[in-house]
Amino acid sequence: MQFAMKLASVFLLSTVKFLGGPLAGSSMGIGFWPTLLLTVAGMMTSVFLISGVGRRWVRHRQQQRRLRRVPMFSKRSRNIIKVFKKFGMGGIAFLTPVLLSPIGGTVIATLLGVPRRRIMLHMLWSAVLWGGILTLASARLGHLLHH
Repeated sequence: MQFAMKLASVFLLSTVKFLGGPLAGSSMGIGFWPTLLLTVAGMMTSVFLISGVGRRWVRHRQQQRRLRRVPMFSKRSRNIIKVFKKFGMGGIAFLTPVLLSPIGGTVIATLLGVPRRRIMLHMLWSAVLWGGILTLASARLGHLLHH
């Protein structure tokens, strides 16, 4: 039962903050492959859920902004649009695990009108890439700290 709780912790942390999965897995002594798989699964669960309800949420937010006459663009949103225009969905996906969160990156992609299928595909390769890098790095650093 205790091992199942460790696995659940890695998964749940990865749904909210991607970096938390590899760090938790390494600190709890979970191996590379289970940590990587749980981290990717956690991020992709968030992406799946958020991209599913995202379209309705986007319409709701746009309607609220129109009613309150809130400006559509802030400095932060302009920077995100610059990244999107320059690098596309791949750029947003690449930045999601390390700078954004799985939820934040998916919300941004949804707001920018990226089709759900493309969001899922790009977030998957990004999760595997960054999951591998961060899991390996946390395992190596954890090994050095324990000795």
